[in-house]
Amino acid sequence: MYRIGIDVGGTFTDLVAVDEKGHVAFAKHLTTPADQSVGLMRGLALIAEEMGTTRAALLAGTRVIIHGTTVATNALLEHKGSKVGMLITSGFRDVVTMREGLKPDRYNLRMPPQPVIVPRRLCLPVVERTRWDGSVEVALGEDSVCKAIAVLKSERVDAVAVCCLHAYTDASNERRIAEMLRNELPEAYVSLSSEVLPQIKEYERFSTTVVNAFVGPVLSNYLNRLRERLAGAGFTGEILIMQSHGGLATIEDAVRLGAGCVLSGPAGGIAAGRYAAGIMGVGDLITFDMGGTSSDIALLTGGEPHLSSDRTVEGTRIALPSIDIHTLGAGGGSIAHVEVGGLLKVGPQSAGADPGPACYGRGGRQAATTDANVVLGYYGADNFLGGRINHDRDAAHQVVDEIAVSLGAGTEDAAQGIVRVINAQMAEGVRVVATRAGRDPRAYALLSFGGAAGLHITDVARTLDIHRVIVPRPASVLSAWGMLTTDLRYELMRTAVGEIGRIGAERVRELFGEIEAEGRARVAGASEFTVGTEIHRSLDMRYGEQIFEINVPLDGIDILATDLVDQVRARFHQRHEELYTYCVPDQEVVLVNVRLSAVGVMRALPKEPAIEGGGAMQPTGSRRVYLDGWRAVPVYNMDAPQASAVLKGPAIAESRTTTILLRQGDGARVTSLGWLDIEVSPMRRRDRDGTGAS
Repeated sequence: MYRIGIDVGGTFTDLVAVDEKGHVAFAKHLTTPADQSVGLMRGLALIAEEMGTTRAALLAGTRVIIHGTTVATNALLEHKGSKVGMLITSGFRDVVTMREGLKPDRYNLRMPPQPVIVPRRLCLPVVERTRWDGSVEVALGEDSVCKAIAVLKSERVDAVAVCCLHAYTDASNERRIAEMLRNELPEAYVSLSSEVLPQIKEYERFSTTVVNAFVGPVLSNYLNRLRERLAGAGFTGEILIMQSHGGLATIEDAVRLGAGCVLSGPAGGIAAGRYAAGIMGVGDLITFDMGGTSSDIALLTGGEPHLSSDRTVEGTRIALPSIDIHTLGAGGGSIAHVEVGGLLKVGPQSAGADPGPACYGRGGRQAATTDANVVLGYYGADNFLGGRINHDRDAAHQVVDEIAVSLGAGTEDAAQGIVRVINAQMAEGVRVVATRAGRDPRAYALLSFGGAAGLHITDVARTLDIHRVIVPRPASVLSAWGMLTTDLRYELMRTAVGEIGRIGAERVRELFGEIEAEGRARVAGASEFTVGTEIHRSLDMRYGEQIFEINVPLDGIDILATDLVDQVRARFHQRHEELYTYCVPDQEVVLVNVRLSAVGVMRALPKEPAIEGGGAMQPTGSRRVYLDGWRAVPVYNMDAPQASAVLKGPAIAESRTTTILLRQGDGARVTSLGWLDIEVSPMRRRDRDGTGAS
């Protein structure tokens, strides 16, 4: 029996299959943007071929498919979601449009307004007003609801967001409106703020609810189409969807909370990071995922990622808990261009999968990062994506030559400039992620994955004075592999605003009890693959004079303890100091939200068998590459690694799906799983200041 992980990215669709003995097979296929399920099904045929079987036989023997998709992400980024109407408490129809009253660039007077998901004419007020304490000030005016629904019906909306001002305290008005909508608009997707994000702060709640309505129907159509395709191909197992918070959900739950899939794909890489941290015994990791379109960076401290509820995508707030991932428009397909004044820039525009970089031979006409790497000789012509894409070196030279002419430089210098620019951008991204969490990146190891990362990762590490880089054997498909290592997860919350001492321990325990019961029930009804349930609690808290709260994990605190409030206060002060370098023990501590993660622990992934040791690895040949001058370097085959072997740079280690560049002074040890554990040589002074000193 197999488990299959599938990650659909902007350029490639990655697939990993693991059997009951832990053997891993993986494959890549170009993504089909018009319908991602087409490329996915072709990828399944490809991985079946890798395993010496047919797609039908593979699917018949598969118990579970875990899928990360960019459908919701693309719908939001490209503004191609459903047509959404909004029913909202009278007097508040402009909350989402006004956002928080600030532009992204608040001092730019010429900056145009950001696009809105719901035009004002479809933001329709309804008569109702429940106060913050749950008392009713104005009863629901059903006549106003009927009039608003009639407008939405005439506008032929696909989805409706229902947002009552204080629905987190009493959701009865939203539920009644939903009932009326389903009677009059039975085909419409209905998104209730009390179900999407039942917490205080109307802008965050309303915005997230609107995003959910915007992407939900698109995601639903895709997942239902995929389910039909898989069933038609012989699959009878279970499909689980990767969520932005790093856990899994059923298709039904993923569709119900479509906004929770906006970071579906990148979250798989963080799950892989957690698993890799355990394998390598390294708790402090920075995950670095460089794909064709973008690079995703995240921090793991003590083996655990950081969660955030403050995510903004294309100017739109999504306040659902998600892994704190920093995304850069820097990938193998990032397009280089020369601005007025001779400034070389790379990205954020990408060649994507169609047509892709010029070297793909699919009609690309602009120089991309991958083209620069081809010009520098880093890729082998007969091993480009396992030989399945024609490596058009002449096309790569032609587009990089155009950049060279604009710069007044040689072709190799232009290519090297493209690589250096994108490396600098990615190094700065890593620095931002670490410092934002109050951490020193030099104390971390880099986990390198994504098809494009291997050629850049040691230079990124060197720039940051990071001395250790880990490259897993399935690096090019690690997000898909990581999805197979994660668990079902449900995030629940309740709002309770007040000084923690006045709210009291009993009320806190009562709220946790309510949402724990709900969480355990959801896990129990979700998947046959769970073997137990774990509960993780946390509180959103702030000082009395602050307006933004921080999340304080309660792991290690007994919520039944008599001194619970004192322990919570102390934990908050400690966390505040970790983040902001100070705390104020004399100030009151205000509780805002009670949060709980209900984790359905999945059956453990079978342990991958160790590879054989054979002493030194012999190079399979050499390659002429440009490293401040042309030189021949040895090439090692990582599809047939030898445990404990040591590789010395300069060298190239390559497999069918990725290529790793070791520069002078770098050393790599092959682990028992065929991973590369790289010791990065320190940056030479001439690299820092151009003096040429060593």
